[in-house]
Amino acid sequence: MPNSTARRTWKPRYDPGHRKEMAVLLTPGQRHDSICARPLLERIRVPRTGLGRPRCRPGHVIADKAYSSRGFRAYLRKRGIGHTIPEKSDQKKHRRNRGRRGGRPTGFDRETYRRRNTVERCFNQLKGFRGIATRYEKTATSYEAAVTLASLLLWARSI
Repeated sequence: MPNSTARRTWKPRYDPGHRKEMAVLLTPGQRHDSICARPLLERIRVPRTGLGRPRCRPGHVIADKAYSSRGFRAYLRKRGIGHTIPEKSDQKKHRRNRGRRGGRPTGFDRETYRRRNTVERCFNQLKGFRGIATRYEKTATSYEAAVTLASLLLWARSI
């Protein structure tokens, strides 16, 4: 059984307009990202400018091919979240082989998908902090705090 100090990955989601972290979820290193996508989306809380409870549903999700499963797309549609996710080549082939029963192609906007590099650049900026890139912290809570602090520092620099 792996101990609690096993390698962990972090999957922050950023607000592209402000380059501010929206949610962070620490997972075991061997866990696939798409399994943790739903809990990560449920952690998002965006405060409103006026009175009222925070918004907990993003307007749009841009993801890579790892998130192109039928179940995840159905989850996003059920919550009313728009998404831009490219379809895997084997999924396209299976859909075409089924003919009329295969369904229509998924909507994909190439220009919107190009904005995904904002998140990748934020990952690279976070990895500029040596403690985060090499994971010096022993516990998950202290590592999550370090990621949050580094995100805050990056956000403060951008203002």
